[in-house]
Amino acid sequence: MSDSMRGDRPAAVDARSPVDARIDILKPRPDAEQMTIAPDWRPMDQQPVWRADFPIDVPQDQYVERREFMKFMVLTSLALTVGQFWIVAQNWWRRRRGLSEIRRIASLDQLPVGGLVTFTYPGAQDDCVLIRTRDDALLAYSQRCTHLSCAVRPRLEEDVIHCPCHEGYFDLRSGRPIAGPPRRPLDLVRLQVRGSEIYATGIVARTV
Repeated sequence: MSDSMRGDRPAAVDARSPVDARIDILKPRPDAEQMTIAPDWRPMDQQPVWRADFPIDVPQDQYVERREFMKFMVLTSLALTVGQFWIVAQNWWRRRRGLSEIRRIASLDQLPVGGLVTFTYPGAQDDCVLIRTRDDALLAYSQRCTHLSCAVRPRLEEDVIHCPCHEGYFDLRSGRPIAGPPRRPLDLVRLQVRGSEIYATGIVARTV
């Protein structure tokens, strides 16, 4: 092929040739508000140690906030884990002694003042009710009427617990019968509050 014919074709580009440095202008520049600059303009690795814990700019402040948040989450998770292991150990010890196990019922956030929550305790067939009274007291009873085991229903506005089967009534505060055929108080569920969590720790079958 003649030189004149080769001259009509464009010269091949060498793929190994360096990229034009001017392309660097297309790279995004860091936001000035996100740049860490100390008051004395020295690099951060030359700053005193205390400045890392008392940041004065946005990036360092956000870093410290994230670090403290993660520390809080780790400590909280550790405390919850230790608490659960402690409950498991307690329940093992209680079962050996023939006592009812400790069981979480609800959290205070889930139970508003004047509200109630139903649950089962100590067995899966033992229906109970947890009540947070209008004056912010926590009470829990078996839902079985002591007359013929009908399901009782709290009437918080009247401060009573009603059995609809035979019109029996119990005092909301004590669980003792006040009207109708029942002669024995409702079984009482012992409660314990740990932080914001409510636990059942035992049940008391009362005769008077």
